[in-house]
Amino acid sequence: MSNESALPEMPSATAALSIHTATTVVFLAASSALTPLYRLYQTAWGFSPGTLTLIFGVYAFALLTSLIVAGSLSDYLGRRPVLSLALLLEVAAITLFLIATSPGWLLAARLVQGAATGLATSTLAAALIDLDHRRGALINSISPMLGMGLGALGTTALVETAPAPLHLVFVVFLVALCLQLVLTWRAPETARRRHGALASLRPRIFVPQSAWAELLAVTPINVAVWALGGFYLSLMPSLIAEVTASQSVWLGGLSVAALTMSGGLAILGLRQHAPLTALVSGACALILGVSVTLVGADLRIGGLLFVGSVIGGLGFGAAFLGAMRSVVPLAAPHERAGLMAAFYIESYLANSVPAILAGYMVRRLDLLAVANLYGGALIVLVVTGLILTLARHNRAAAAKVCTCRV
Repeated sequence: MSNESALPEMPSATAALSIHTATTVVFLAASSALTPLYRLYQTAWGFSPGTLTLIFGVYAFALLTSLIVAGSLSDYLGRRPVLSLALLLEVAAITLFLIATSPGWLLAARLVQGAATGLATSTLAAALIDLDHRRGALINSISPMLGMGLGALGTTALVETAPAPLHLVFVVFLVALCLQLVLTWRAPETARRRHGALASLRPRIFVPQSAWAELLAVTPINVAVWALGGFYLSLMPSLIAEVTASQSVWLGGLSVAALTMSGGLAILGLRQHAPLTALVSGACALILGVSVTLVGADLRIGGLLFVGSVIGGLGFGAAFLGAMRSVVPLAAPHERAGLMAAFYIESYLANSVPAILAGYMVRRLDLLAVANLYGGALIVLVVTGLILTLARHNRAAAAKVCTCRV
């Protein structure tokens, strides 16, 4: 008997949306689950902050490669087969985490996990839009941040309250992934199979002329947004531990949740506003949030670290929303895939490369000094992007006025 006959498809679009939303949350929760565990691994195996950021960085590179190479594969093979492959790869990655005995195992697991997550996110994003364009777009914006926040908090809770802190969380994820694999085949297929799957694996990156100026203008802010996320997911728990002199895993998990959850709230609150409004609001919140965080770190006031994380998170979500909505509408439908590939290349490189560099700088400078340099660079980037964006929009407005007069 086939899988389809054993597990009849659900006719409800709402049920299918729920399944794919839950799968997205599980994938992104698994991606952030390691953040509260990094210090435990460091204590157990004695590796350096540079190794830690390398473990973090290979995930972003693998995810990026997966997006570029196989981002459109589900358009040819169908959503369910490609999502099933991503789930199986994620199961393999979680199994590697479960049996890891050295940093090398973590590197291998993060590589596989990055490939799985890239494959899953592109497929899930398309499936959600297939089912409901409006609700799907909102879910695509909110669920990654919700997933990362839940992953950090859930892992922290298990580490603090349950036995086997480096193993139990991965058992939980294995169960969740197997359940999602079953549920995936109960959701309706929303894409027809067609020829060209192998040809689709050839990377295509193209920025249309109409989008170049806007992409360049928002690039500094977008880079700052993703670089801030990279720092929080790699080195922020260590910084909090140094500033507060606390060994509690809760602090690292809460800092990531503060950033991502407030980012999700910002997206919800600004989703009906103009892209420029979201971008400017996000940029201002980023500047304030990073500044408050640095003051808290330098004065060793732990509470300010979390206040800064919440403010910075609001900027994280708003600026990401504004950058995305500023650029994407400028491309024709047949140009959007190439433009999004370029946008995500920029984003994931910003997410990983600065954090890896910061990890290696810690060898020569203390973590607090590196955090100040990192935060200062982010503020400079945001101010630069804000100036470029406002100047571009002022020129566009002036040109429009002149055209109307003529």
